[in-house]
This record gives sequence, C-alpha cells and structure tokens, in this order.
Amino acid sequence: MINLLIILHIYFVSFLDKPEKTAPQLSPRAVEQRAKWDIQTDAMDYPVSPMYMNELTKLGVKIHHKSRWFNGVTCEMDDKLAAQVSALKFVTAVEMTREAEKKFLRPKKRAVETGLSDNYTDAQLDLFNLRPLHEAGFEGKGILMAICDGGFYRADELNCFRQKELELGHFDFTDDSDGFYGSTGTHGTECLSVISGIKEGFYGAATKAQYYLMRSEEDATESPKEMDNLVAALEAADSLGVNIFSVSLGYALFDNELWDLPKTALDGKSTRASQAATIAARKGMLVCAAIGNEGDDDWKILSVPADADSILTVGAVNTSGVIAGFSSYGPSADGRVKPDVCAVGNQATLIRPDGTIIRGNGTSFATPLIAGLAACLWSALPDENAMQIRERIIRSSDRYAEPDSERYGYGIPDAWKAYKNETTETESIQQSVFRIQKVLRNGQLYLMYKGTKYDVQGRRICDW
Repeated sequence: MINLLIILHIYFVSFLDKPEKTAPQLSPRAVEQRAKWDIQTDAMDYPVSPMYMNELTKLGVKIHHKSRWFNGVTCEMDDKLAAQVSALKFVTAVEMTREAEKKFLRPKKRAVETGLSDNYTDAQLDLFNLRPLHEAGFEGKGILMAICDGGFYRADELNCFRQKELELGHFDFTDDSDGFYGSTGTHGTECLSVISGIKEGFYGAATKAQYYLMRSEEDATESPKEMDNLVAALEAADSLGVNIFSVSLGYALFDNELWDLPKTALDGKSTRASQAATIAARKGMLVCAAIGNEGDDDWKILSVPADADSILTVGAVNTSGVIAGFSSYGPSADGRVKPDVCAVGNQATLIRPDGTIIRGNGTSFATPLIAGLAACLWSALPDENAMQIRERIIRSSDRYAEPDSERYGYGIPDAWKAYKNETTETESIQQSVFRIQKVLRNGQLYLMYKGTKYDVQGRRICDW
C-alpha cells in the first residue's frame, strides 16, 4: 500500500462578490452606536456568501474564519485543492498565508519582564495626568474594550482583574489547541493588567471598563495568517460594538523570508491588517496599537498594524518621559507622524499571571495605558465619537505644536487637558486661519494645517 503524504497549508481565498447581500450581523449595541454617530452600513458589512463557503466545504476545504471586510476566508487545504479552488468562477485570488509546518525560526521581539516592582503605577498614570479623571469618577464605565493579544494564561483566575464582573466573553482566532486560558503565553494577561488590574500597590488605567479578550497571535510561528487573525478580531469587535481596541502585536518579518514586508509597504494601505485597523476607525472604533520594540535592532522601524491611519500608534517612554531605545521609529512609509503618542513602556508596572507585581519593557505595555486613558476620557464624554476622542488625546500631548515624526510623535498626552479640551498649541486650529491652506477636492472644502487635513470646523479627518 502506498501512503500519500498530504501537506495542508493555510490560504486566504478572495471572493468575487456578495450575491446574497444578507443583513449585517451586528449586535444591538453596535447598531445603536452606529445610529448615534451616523455611521452608514455599506457593502463591507454584508456577510461573506454562505453559498461560496459551502462550495469550498464540499471540495474538502477547512475554513478557519472569514472576513466580510475583505470578502474572503482563511482556510486550510493542500496544493492540489488550492489549484481547484483558484479555478472557481467566484474566486478572485488564492494566497498562501502559512506553510504546513509551523516552525518559528526568528525570535519574536515582544515585551520582556524585568523584575519585581514596588508601587510604580502612580508614576505611570501621573505621567499623562490620568488620576484627576479617576478622582472625578471617570474610570471607563460604559466603555467596551477589546484586548487582542497572544496568550491570556490564568486571566480567568486572578481576582485583581475583576474578570467575572467585567469580561463579557473571549474569542480565539488561532488554531492552537491549548485552550484559551491554558495557553502558556502570558503577554495578553500582562497587557490586560495594565488596564483593569487592582490590588495593593497597583491600579489599572481603566478599571471600570468592560472588555472582551481576543487571541490572534500564534505561539509557534510568525506568518501572514496572524495578520488575518487580527483582521478577524477587528471585525468581531466591530460586530460587538466595541469602542476601543488595544493590540500589542506587530508584523513585518516572518519565518519564511519570502513573506517579509518591504519597508515601503508600511504605508497603512498595503496589508489587510493595517487596512482593517483604518476601516475599524471609520466604523466608529478607536484602535490603539504598539509601534513595536525594534528601535535598537536592524529593522528599527514600525510594523503592521502600527502604520494604519486614524489610529493611536503608541511608543514607549520611561516615567520621566524619555523615549526608550527599543521603541520603534516612525514615520509611516507615506510620511505620517508615527508614533502618534507615547506612554510608559520602559520599566512599566504590571501584574503577572501568578499575581506578582513586576516591571516590564515594551511598547506592548504603553499601548494599554493609552487605551485605558481613552476609555476614561470617553466615559467622561460619551456623546463624542472615536475620532473626536483621538483628536483630544493628540491635541493635549506635549509635542503637539512641533511633533517628532520619528520618536515621540505628538508626545505624551495630558488626560485632564484632553478632558478640558485644552491644547499645547498656542493658538487653536480655528484661530490660525491665516496659516491654513484651503483645498477643494471632489467638491468638498478641506483645510490643510501643518500637513494634516481638517474639516471646516477644524476637526482632523483622514483619507479613506
């Protein structure tokens, strides 16, 4: 008997259209929020065609997850089946995103633990003046967050996370089989602690915000499939009506060097993951993403999805406000300021899965601090939309008048200034008309100020 070895790879299969145009699958909260902020339903909201997916399943394709924004599916099949699928009339592209054998050939540059900590949460919250918002009663209540990461080991066991009270559910977009809370990965748990942890000597940035936990990072590999896992997480968050999405992951270099991204691709438009972060912003979500920890490596610059437009990309500083050497450099490939803002990520204080308070280094920890700041601010200003909250944070930052497009971005925000709508600029956008260039495009009037586009009310806007 001849044993034929069938090798299964992971692919993203793109479909031609959405012939059924069935109703968007949005939660009541998501529907209510879109109505509140006048966000229209569009073709991206229609589900992927069940008919097309059934055709793939009949052929023996195993579907992992689907993307309504990019009208396709992440699926598993062998080379022969991939050729059959690519010949189907309703398929426009078949792209391999992970090889069959998961082998991690390059070390993942993630956050690192640096030892035990005393009470340093006051210092990391005070750097961006968050405690006055806490004292005023604004700690994220009413705001729904998603924390997207790798493992959330023991996050369900630690009382300091108020998990039974605040967590609304969890989702795993990987195909790892170690169980959501049984993963050996601790990174997600530590990032969650920065937002919601409370214990003696420790206080999180937004301890009253509710949250979903989402796992998209795969431990044993670094492949483009993980970027599609992240897309699936962003789409799920949109369907659930999530307000703030915090992701401390980044992608540029992969196990297979043929998949490595050229630096010119870090323009916010060249990968599905970065496009998805911008789409999420368009649909009313505030996305906070780590710029990366490659500042002192050969790669040096930001990664995906930190290059996305209209999000808050976060760099790392110490409690004195000095940039960390490891914090990746900007700007984006198309010249936008990156990072957008900075928070404590050098000697940040966090909680390990065993309940120990420790210090750690990484833009991974700065990111949930900014997400927590945003949650507190939004809970104080519930009638504002994501872009208005983002703009308040940026305008309150200490380098807003003269942003550093490589290291600090607009700098370190001031939460209380953001709440009061004060700015570090000596004159407001609206007042400095003589320095504004008026631009007429497609019949609409825009204002260009320091290379940034605003509407006629002086609110920052982006290109979609």
